[in-house]
Amino acid sequence: MATMTKKQKVINALKTGKGLTAKQASSRFGVGNLRATMSSIKTELERYGNWEIVTEQTRAGQTRYMMNDIHPGTRHYGFDKFGNRYAL
Repeated sequence: MATMTKKQKVINALKTGKGLTAKQASSRFGVGNLRATMSSIKTELERYGNWEIVTEQTRAGQTRYMMNDIHPGTRHYGFDKFGNRYAL
């Protein structure tokens, strides 16, 4: 069985619709530099124009990253638990 990378774990967490801070990513997935990870994810996901990565400031002043579906309801593919794309 293939193991998920930290990047795949972050993408899967963001797909749930909840945000993720650096502290949460570090404790849950062992991500040391969330900003760099999100930069890589943003480049990959926004390339096709279906997703966008957005940020907001928490009350504590931390940056929370979220993933928005730009075209909800028009997708003809999904992702398995490892982040691999498949046709619906």
